[in-house]
Amino acid sequence: MTSPDAQAQALDLVTRYYGAFNAGDAAGMLGLLAEDVRHDINEGETQVGVEPFRAFLDKMDAHYRERAEDLVVMATPDGRRAAAEFVIHGEYLKTDPGLPEAAGQTYVLPVGAFFEVREGKIARVTNLYNLSEWTRQVSAEQGGA
Repeated sequence: MTSPDAQAQALDLVTRYYGAFNAGDAAGMLGLLAEDVRHDINEGETQVGVEPFRAFLDKMDAHYRERAEDLVVMATPDGRRAAAEFVIHGEYLKTDPGLPEAAGQTYVLPVGAFFEVREGKIARVTNLYNLSEWTRQVSAEQGGA
């Protein structure tokens, strides 16, 4: 069922999610998630549940400092799906296993994210970005490729 309220609520939910992200407010982000949230990690595994999402955020905070800028959020008329497009501005703080060595390199990447919304909570987050481009940027700052 199409509802301007449902669409507006989905837009607000995703906008608050990125507000919490930019504020470094992991608890705020987690509070917006359904208990059984599905998290599709870019070029990685799918995790289910708030606790794995919390562990993912803890890992990210240890290795990266990031901010989403130029955020555009879209939602279906029924409010059940949403998408966000933004540019991530980041700093690579500590080497993430299997990736290039960290030395405080900065990077800027376009990102797409897709959401399912259920009962006012985020039930799925799927993030997509170009890992090869990220690798090129952090390697170039090291004097590599």
